[in-house]
Parts: sequence; C-alpha cells; structure tokens
Amino acid sequence: MNYRRIALVVWLGLLAVGLAACTQKEQGPAGSTIEEKQISLAPRAVSVKLSFLSGELKDLTIVERVRPETNVVVTPPELHATLNLTNSSNDRTVRLVGGRIEYVDAQGKPIPLAEGRQDTNFTFLAYQERLDPGMAISQGIQVPFPAVGLKEKTLRDIRLELSYVPMPYVEEAASVRVSVADQS
Repeated sequence: MNYRRIALVVWLGLLAVGLAACTQKEQGPAGSTIEEKQISLAPRAVSVKLSFLSGELKDLTIVERVRPETNVVVTPPELHATLNLTNSSNDRTVRLVGGRIEYVDAQGKPIPLAEGRQDTNFTFLAYQERLDPGMAISQGIQVPFPAVGLKEKTLRDIRLELSYVPMPYVEEAASVRVSVADQS
C-alpha cells in the first residue's frame, strides 16, 4: 500500500473541505447568517515618522461581524492595517518591540474602548530581527476599535506609539603594524 498516495489524498481532501468552509457564510444560532462588514478609513494610507523610523500605515479598515437580518454586532469592530517601517538612520540600529494604537476624537481627547476591550497593543513578529540602517519591515496590525468611533465626525486621528530599543550602528576598522619576518 502506498502511504504517500493515501497521505496526499487525505491532505487534498482536508484542503478542499477547508476552502469550502472559508467560502460559506457562517451560520449562527437558528440558522442565521453572520457577515463581515468592512469600513474603509480615509485616507487608506498615511505617512508616519518617528525619530529615525519612517514609513506608512496603510490599508486602514474597520472590520466587524454582524447578523444582517437584525444588524446585531457579533464581533465588535477591529482596526486592520499594515505598518511599513524603514530605518532611515545612517548610524543607528533598532530592535522593534511593540506598539499601541490610540483613537482621538474631534476635540483631541482619547476615545475610550468599550469595557473589557482595553488592549490596543501589538507586538512585532520579527522581534529578534535587527532593523539596520536602510532596512525595512512590514507588520500587520489588528486591534480593537471603539464602536463610537464609527459615527460620522467622531474619529479625527489615530495615534501610533512604538516601543523599540535603539542601538548605535558601528563599523570600525583597525590597522596593525606588521612586517615580513627575517628569513635567515
């Protein structure tokens, strides 16, 4: 019996079932459907500059899951975005640790999240990687978003805070005096 062929058939079957499950609407209690609602922020991409890190926060989208028949929110809103950063320094290396998102209203005050949804922190997946001068990194962000921020003219700004460990980037050379030894 060819076990590789059986394993391949099982793997392909599981893949087909998984793909079919991804394309169907999710069923809630009593057969009600759940739909994912996506709301784009404007602009969809913004430039960011922090010390010697520069880049872009892009694909700014709010995602929530609702039951369309009743408009009941099943999963509270979340901010989904991609953070692209480049180390624009000539002489500093950095280890990116994490970040935090804060939402600011039209009066410049923070918009609080609903109770139990206080954590808008994220960590960098490539924490062990150094970001040397000229290097770039891309990080997906998915954090809670305040439902009140979905109302028109409530959200004014998104504040991005980053935690990183800066280090000097040093290239040195040493010259040592030598001569050819006496060969006699």
